[in-house]
Amino acid sequence: MTLKFPLLIDGERRAGSSGASDEVLNPATGTSIGRVAHASTTDLDDALAAASRGLREWSSVPGWERGRILKEAARRLEANLDAAARTITTEQGKPLAEAKAEVTRSAEFLEWAGEQARRIAGRTFLGREVGNRIDIETHPIGVVAAFTPWNFPMALAAKKFAGALGAGCSIICKPSEETPGSVLVLAQALLDAGVPRSAISVVFGRPDEVSRYLIPSPVISKITFTGSIAVGKLLAAAAGQVMKPVTMELGGHAPTIVCGDVDPVRVADILVQRKFANAGQICLSPTRFFVEDSILEQFAKRFAEGARAWRVGDGLDPSTQMGPLANERRVEAITGLVDDARRRGATVATGGERLGNRGFFFAPTVLTNVPGDADILRSEPFGPVAPILPFSNDDEMLGRANSLEYGLSAYVFTNDPARATRMKDALRAGTVGLNDVPTHLPEVPLGGWKESGYGTEGGIEILAPYQKTKFVSAR
Repeated sequence: MTLKFPLLIDGERRAGSSGASDEVLNPATGTSIGRVAHASTTDLDDALAAASRGLREWSSVPGWERGRILKEAARRLEANLDAAARTITTEQGKPLAEAKAEVTRSAEFLEWAGEQARRIAGRTFLGREVGNRIDIETHPIGVVAAFTPWNFPMALAAKKFAGALGAGCSIICKPSEETPGSVLVLAQALLDAGVPRSAISVVFGRPDEVSRYLIPSPVISKITFTGSIAVGKLLAAAAGQVMKPVTMELGGHAPTIVCGDVDPVRVADILVQRKFANAGQICLSPTRFFVEDSILEQFAKRFAEGARAWRVGDGLDPSTQMGPLANERRVEAITGLVDDARRRGATVATGGERLGNRGFFFAPTVLTNVPGDADILRSEPFGPVAPILPFSNDDEMLGRANSLEYGLSAYVFTNDPARATRMKDALRAGTVGLNDVPTHLPEVPLGGWKESGYGTEGGIEILAPYQKTKFVSAR
């Protein structure tokens, strides 16, 4: 089979020197669409050597010009919208409309970081003695090792490319081997726009082998990762052994509080759309639905009706509202969580099963009467399953909402401003939506609390994780 997904090192697309590769599957069919090359240590050494050269070349480019190049890359990516979105849908499964939105968001991150690159500034002030001047300088942190996941394969990589390149760093990205094409499309747009070929590398391989080789390398100065808490802890521990800073955007298990003063039908309709976007495979996805007793029955009935009516199919079909899960592992994980809840006494209001005999489809699922010891209330589902839980006491419910190690996002629906403020202040999460389930916009700094990570990506701070300061005292 033709090798469709090569390594990209120093501007060259090439097979790995060992010849190793993996199949890449279309999740809608379960069939192969090509193979992705694996990087050997020789390939990684080449990427590291290129990144060292790229850092010297790219960091010497004025911030204004770096900004122009990033904005040009955004323009090129948007000009390639249809083809780029088709790549995402074919290898990840999400509907084309969602894939197009992801390409647009990726371009927005590049454009935003391009603007921020033009605002890099130090500061100067007089020292305590006559003739003493203090300069605080801002410098690129160095070569960045970025590890990105499959659920938003282009956008989550774009955030890291944007921040690192905007700050003047070079970057080696190790995306998911299940969605390699999306990042290669992104990287090509950057190269075509004028980023030096040595400043960008895209490598694939066994995740633990690649991370074990890159993180301790003296060439690497910064590690950034988006993914699960478990893997994030391993990477952070490895970075800690060599005292390298990390940015970690890790998992979520978002409590979603629906108070009795709202219209349960309207809110259910909103949350059905938010819950089943990207088949629930979003770290910010609402996942634990706390619904006040007075509207529980109406909300659950409407939510289940909406889930049942949701059109599931191949993401390339324009009528599809929810595509397949990304891989067989997700189907097995969701099946296990639903079966565990059912065994413990939960009611499956709708869904609860795999769909069809090809691809990785799972029915939008709603669970009621979920006991407190069900695994789904403790483990991030990362799929199209919504457990609905009653509450009658705000303090008790907030205790349950805050009880897990996750702290990425939380949502409150109420028409009572005072109640909204109390709940917003009480929820221990980095993102809180009030009558809203927001997505990550480039102008917003996103980061988790508790074990959902540390550091932020985006906002006016988008370059900060990739910068270091130098204090210069002159007489």
